[in-house]
Amino acid sequence: AYAQYAAFSKAAREAGVLVGANELAASTDATTVRVREGQVAVTDGPYAEAKEALGGYYLLDCPTLDDALDWVARIPAAEHGAVEVRAVHVEAEEA
Repeated sequence: AYAQYAAFSKAAREAGVLVGANELAASTDATTVRVREGQVAVTDGPYAEAKEALGGYYLLDCPTLDDALDWVARIPAAEHGAVEVRAVHVEAEEA
């Protein structure tokens, strides 16, 4: 599996669309922070119980959503799970 991810990363880097990527530690190693009524609560573990967990990320710079979807379809996880695609939020310029 790691070889497949390495191959994808290499192809995306060589195409100039890879901005960043990293594997994340297990969600069981997460720490969750909540602030309620000014009180900070820190707990061990993930934010929510989930069947699926985010294992890592790729930040791709593609000219269109269709281009991004073409690249994402090549990520190995798309073959046995799912890959969520989101745009980076950009504040609209004030007129």
